[in-house]
Amino acid sequence: MAAFPSASVALLPKVELHCHIEGTMRATTAGELAAEHGIDFPVDDPRDLYRYDDLTGFLEVFWLIQSLLVDPPSWERLAYESVVDAAPHGLIYREAFFTPARHLATGQTLAEIVAALDAGLAQAERDTGVVTRLIFDMDRAFGPDAGLAHVTELAALRASGAPGADRVIGLGMDSTELGIDPATFLEAYRVAARAGLRLTAHQGENSPAAAVATAVDLLGCERIDHGISVIEDAELVARLADRQVPFTVCPNANVRINPDVCAELAVHPLRAMREAGLLVTLNTDDPALTDLDLTAEYELSAAAFGLAWNDLVDLSLAAVAASWADERDKATMAARVRAGADAALTEPAPS
Repeated sequence: MAAFPSASVALLPKVELHCHIEGTMRATTAGELAAEHGIDFPVDDPRDLYRYDDLTGFLEVFWLIQSLLVDPPSWERLAYESVVDAAPHGLIYREAFFTPARHLATGQTLAEIVAALDAGLAQAERDTGVVTRLIFDMDRAFGPDAGLAHVTELAALRASGAPGADRVIGLGMDSTELGIDPATFLEAYRVAARAGLRLTAHQGENSPAAAVATAVDLLGCERIDHGISVIEDAELVARLADRQVPFTVCPNANVRINPDVCAELAVHPLRAMREAGLLVTLNTDDPALTDLDLTAEYELSAAAFGLAWNDLVDLSLAAVAASWADERDKATMAARVRAGADAALTEPAPS
């Protein structure tokens, strides 16, 4: 692996396609929102909040974070801070997930959540230049009927021109994969496709390669989030590599959140996926909750997988290609990545 300074990695322009906006909440913001809304906070020092040993512990923290988003100003603040915290690490474009099923079940409306997210992201774009689009993630734990109802509502918001609805460009699904047949969400994906939404799904992190195939072949997913179990099926790998179906991979988050699946970076299949010709992108997943940022994600992955500088540039360009930006914007971003990659090796890091 060629040596390169951390400052260069931070300056490399990057596109991110797998980041949960709830997972970007600063621990200090969590403490302040808990105090503001009278919600019990489990630690005295917010710096101790994001500590857990496994996926179960992580989900308990994630659900606490979700519980703090009780009103539009909370969503707006979260959205704004999610971008300004990532901008110093080279972020130029992001497609971020939001998963509001728990909030919709307790009386918040999708319209107010989308409008609040849009307001925060618009202000962040004005302040940083970073462009963010949103992907509505169905929460599998709430079942396919709830997913269908939420997608139908989202389609209606987009059709009516509701504030911020045009920023939501895709549909995905997250939460538990174990014991859930992705095919049961088919109707929700059909409604989304008819509404002009792009399609993805978290699959292949805690589910077999066959579930990845179902997401692509039956649900019509254009991308797969995580998808690391695909490497278990050589025929499927070859087929998806030939089609260049993108995989939004989060190696460091896999290790930190789900060590039962991936105990250390050395055994993560990212290298094997790239060597097999799959279109792989590098992402943080839940950066605040996992003590990550894009600089660390790229640096740690470079060290673990023996990546040279050109490999990091290729990963950012792969994310440009896998994004749902229009072709003109993709060309602009790709040129920016290439130019920024050359400059990053010589320019000092911003103070």
